[in-house]
Amino acid sequence: MVRLAVLACLLAPLSLSAADPVKIGTLSAEPPKEWKAEKTANRLRSHQFKIPSGEEGVPDAELIVSPLSKKAEVMFPGWKAQFAPSDGKTLEDVAKESKAEVGGATLHTLDVHGTWTFKERPFDPKSKEEVKPDYRAIWVIVTEKDEATSVRFSGPEKVIEKHKKEFDAFLKALK
Repeated sequence: MVRLAVLACLLAPLSLSAADPVKIGTLSAEPPKEWKAEKTANRLRSHQFKIPSGEEGVPDAELIVSPLSKKAEVMFPGWKAQFAPSDGKTLEDVAKESKAEVGGATLHTLDVHGTWTFKERPFDPKSKEEVKPDYRAIWVIVTEKDEATSVRFSGPEKVIEKHKKEFDAFLKALK
């Protein structure tokens, strides 16, 4: 399974137009027109998009798609741990998990917000750590049989909230 995931990444396009369908496992959906397709930052990503904030000085959001070889139960605790909740809140207050069925696949979702301690390459000790206050990340692990794909929608909380409906519609359109 891991070899298939790596092979899929190597064969995936390095960039595409926003009109091209996004493949997630055997499913696909058209991305919203506002999403700007980018060259992937690394070969582990099959798709990468910038979602515009629309505000000067406010960073854009990002959506990335990557094959995954681990289950939500394994991945979610580590992803949650990258966030520190705002004062007076616990991680359980700011992290919500859910599960849904779409197009014959199961979508395991983790939606978390707070101060994100972000590393581009989390397992590389040389990767620079960035502290991003008031950020939100929505991770969706799409599972079909023995295959899994990770979708991460992340950025400033207000930008994620602004584009959440179109993100949800994109996931629901997977066929």
